[in-house]
Amino acid sequence: MTVWFERIIGEVVAQFRWSFLPPLMVYFAAGLSGATGIVATFVVKDYLNLSAEFLAGLLFWAGLPWAAKMPLGHLIDIFWRWKGLLVYLGALFIAASLTIMYGVIIHPAEMREIASLETWYVTSVILAPCGYVIQDAVADAMSVEAVPRVDEAGNPLPESLEKAMHTTMQTLGRVSLFIGLITVSLLNITMFSGVAEKAEAVKVAIYGQIYLLAMAIPLLSISGVVLASFLRHREGRRLRLSGISAREIAARLDDLSEKTDPNYLIFGGSLAFIALTLVVGLNQIPYSKEIIFLTSLLIIGFLMMQLARELSPSQAKALFGTALILFVFRAIPGPGPGVSWFEIDILKFDQQFLSVLTLITSVLTLAGMIVLRPFMARHTIATIILVLAVAGAVLSLPNIGLYYGVHEWTAAATNGIVDARFIAILDTAMESPLGQIAVIPMLAWIARNAPNNLKATFFAVMASFSNLALSASSLLTSYLNRFFVVEREVKNPETGVVEIAANYGELGSILLTVLAVGLALPLLTIFVVQHSPLKTRQ
Repeated sequence: MTVWFERIIGEVVAQFRWSFLPPLMVYFAAGLSGATGIVATFVVKDYLNLSAEFLAGLLFWAGLPWAAKMPLGHLIDIFWRWKGLLVYLGALFIAASLTIMYGVIIHPAEMREIASLETWYVTSVILAPCGYVIQDAVADAMSVEAVPRVDEAGNPLPESLEKAMHTTMQTLGRVSLFIGLITVSLLNITMFSGVAEKAEAVKVAIYGQIYLLAMAIPLLSISGVVLASFLRHREGRRLRLSGISAREIAARLDDLSEKTDPNYLIFGGSLAFIALTLVVGLNQIPYSKEIIFLTSLLIIGFLMMQLARELSPSQAKALFGTALILFVFRAIPGPGPGVSWFEIDILKFDQQFLSVLTLITSVLTLAGMIVLRPFMARHTIATIILVLAVAGAVLSLPNIGLYYGVHEWTAAATNGIVDARFIAILDTAMESPLGQIAVIPMLAWIARNAPNNLKATFFAVMASFSNLALSASSLLTSYLNRFFVVEREVKNPETGVVEIAANYGELGSILLTVLAVGLALPLLTIFVVQHSPLKTRQ
């Protein structure tokens, strides 16, 4: 037990540095972004006339700003000392998104005078990721800078210790995200207490309060940048008092040993992609999402090949193999918003219970990342994804069972103990730690192996590739919801007349398809990659 505790907790505590705190604050702010998730689900369901297919497609567009992380990352490498200013810009986008949704909820009539509520909602959904991608790119760069290269005496740290500290830093970054989600869940449970029985006006007021509280998110991320400046100033003062020259202080604090020259292929490719996205999207060209996805895949693939030249041949091959496995795993389609609608309409899950599920997910994911850190350190990403794919398929069965009414049989057999909510909690508890685990080894690999003057660029390009997988997942999800139609009940907010009847008849087909694809594609990809020159041992 002592050895286990030392491996899980002791190493993390021993490797922690105060310089880790500023990027962790930015990651924590990103975790708090989920504060409005449940509210948005109910607002869309109850007040906006948007189909499941449209919402799935909107997720695709909302994911595209993350492609801008490529030029942002390279820009950060070039203007390393001024990267904190971008956090302020990201905070502005986030605040604008939150303000729009507050207006939609609290002042809908005034907002309708300018544009439809649906248009305002889409604008908010697009603005938010623009802000978060900017802050995430800076946080990645800060996470690299946070790991010291020398000890207090100026001697270089052992390579093994530096690598371990990078892994710890990336793990703590994911941990901070989920501490933010846990905080959000506790807030929602408190705010939504007894909300199902309250009048509609009271519900709307609570929704607005949550968006106002969410304004703390941009303020917190800005505070992280301010703290980083304070710590940097304090360290510089300590070094000056130690008699170290100004040039050596600048070298230690700013890593001026390797200057980053602009790579115009990265800027040109990124700008071409952004221009194409705007032209195709704004002109409503048929198959616009498909065109943009394939183009971005080609551009990001080209940029990855350019960066791979900075690595050894074996490292480059392992990087491509690892990235491909992770891409396919993250590109698996989801069932879409129909599951949430089914839980609300048929299973009668209210806002507070959904907040409880979110809390369970966040807490157990946090625990899973900490407990499974040695497992991630000892095994390849191929092995990790293999385990996650099989576990994910098995753990999706209870959720499928809820659709087919298994809770009715279990409740009757257990005097109502094992009902729908019991099964949902059990399923959430088992499935929670799986989703985020695969990302940590990739981030740690980049932090350890990427050249010092291109770490932010490597982070940005690989993150763009990984996030493009999420866009692929959204695209496939929209296809599923186009082929298998799911509709929730829509009532006229003024008359209460049902305008669209609920239809969950094909939701089961979606769930079974997701199960089959989610198991088959990752296993097939792992088999092909591990029997090719791209075999990964990372």
